[in-house]
Amino acid sequence: MLKFKKLRQKLGLTQEELRQRFNMKYNRTYTAAAISQFENGKRTPETSALKDFSNFFGVSIDYLLEQTDSENDPFSSKNGKGVKIPVLGRVVAGIPLEATTEILDWEEITPEMALTGEYFALQIKGSSMMPRIQEGDVVIVKKQPSVESGEIAIVLINGDEATIKQVYVQENGIMLQAYNPTVYPAHFYNNEEIQKLPVCIIGKVVELRGKF
Repeated sequence: MLKFKKLRQKLGLTQEELRQRFNMKYNRTYTAAAISQFENGKRTPETSALKDFSNFFGVSIDYLLEQTDSENDPFSSKNGKGVKIPVLGRVVAGIPLEATTEILDWEEITPEMALTGEYFALQIKGSSMMPRIQEGDVVIVKKQPSVESGEIAIVLINGDEATIKQVYVQENGIMLQAYNPTVYPAHFYNNEEIQKLPVCIIGKVVELRGKF
């Protein structure tokens, strides 16, 4: 029997939430009945979907199919294993993060962190955030459409490649601030520009991993 129910509960999702998120992320059309059948072992996902489910849950296909011991569960605190996330070279409009071909490397985050949302890593280009964040450094990003004022985010402007900036939220728009204003002066986008360009927050930077 597949471990769907256990994994879903560890992510804090209902069956319907799991169905919606999985279908949206992997362009699938599973029904609520199908998710229920996966959980009670009456049905197994087709081969092409098993990899997607294993990626979604952060486990191996063998574990998902109960072909390995529970000690191999990456969510288990007994083995201390981290959950791998891709290091992307860029993020652009119209290309889902999971569909990008520019995966430069892999980083690990703790199982506890992985349970709190969806994460990816991004390699920094340019010097707008120096001296704190250097070109070539890697940041860990939690996918989310908004951040609190003053937090650092990955922002997509006008459909171009995403950039990392400190975001200051105001009533009539947002200010994007670099640590190195000589390279990138602070820029304000009003609410109309945010909608028309558009200006989209992709995720919140939660950790910096400097590279030598």
